[in-house]
Amino acid sequence: MRAISQDVHGAPEVLKEVVLPRPEPGPSQILVAVRAAGLNPTDWKHRSTGLFLNRLPLVLGWDVSGVVEAVGYGVTLFKPGDEVFGMLPYPHGVGSHAEYVTGPARAFAHKPAGIDHVQAGALPLAALTAYQAIIDTAEVHSGQRVLIHAAAGGVGHLAVQIAKARGASVIGTASAPKHDFVRSLGADEVIDYRTTDFRSVVQDIDMVLDPLSGNTRTRSLDVLRPGGILVSLLPGTDPDEATKAAARSVRVETLLVEADHAGMNAIADLVESGALRAHIEATIPLREAARAHALGETDRTTGKIVLTADAGTQHST
Repeated sequence: MRAISQDVHGAPEVLKEVVLPRPEPGPSQILVAVRAAGLNPTDWKHRSTGLFLNRLPLVLGWDVSGVVEAVGYGVTLFKPGDEVFGMLPYPHGVGSHAEYVTGPARAFAHKPAGIDHVQAGALPLAALTAYQAIIDTAEVHSGQRVLIHAAAGGVGHLAVQIAKARGASVIGTASAPKHDFVRSLGADEVIDYRTTDFRSVVQDIDMVLDPLSGNTRTRSLDVLRPGGILVSLLPGTDPDEATKAAARSVRVETLLVEADHAGMNAIADLVESGALRAHIEATIPLREAARAHALGETDRTTGKIVLTADAGTQHST
């Protein structure tokens, strides 16, 4: 099979197309013929630094949408020919930027019939991150106020939709050119982070979702009501954060996304109800993964970039 691999850490140019043996599913695993695989910031962080994975050569990719080719011993949820989507166990289950990949059956769900593989391939890691932050961790419910930073980004634009589906009032931060897009997702208010300190216009927030960390994470403590929660996707840098959080009676959590069969089924339900849809910034053939990484690293994209293992895959944005 063809795959995108790297022998060293570095710039996008370290990514090369190689031919590798097709994997075989072990017990409780499925073999998936990959049709589309989303790209996430964690991919280029691992490419450049290794991050959680200290091994080379390395095939990146956690998002996958495709067709079950074979099932391992003990698998009852899927049969060959089923269309599935899911997130390989993060971080060590990596490897979807290839024509075939194996993974635990329960990391997957049936692909919603109403979306194509590009849409499905864009969702798993980012949607699970948003879902696990908003639903599992913060337990957001109707009537609460949620602030989502980087609301036009991969996680952010899905988080806006998930929070709205829970009945929350959603405030997003984004650059001015992306305000109409964020509003189209259902956001009740959008703040231009380049011109406005969100602390000057927002207070009494029940939950903040912060994909950025740094001073955004620290400043977000100031807008939470007592009993509120900040869920960050990156570790904090302020040594006094715990003291500040305690003084304001707020909770701070750092979330690392986990493979989740129930979560994937919940995401599928949201998709099927029309409440959740990924925005596709670009689809790029697998063999051009280096170009996709370079585009992602501009930090100017909206929504998701998706690699297609089948050059004939069609999609809609």
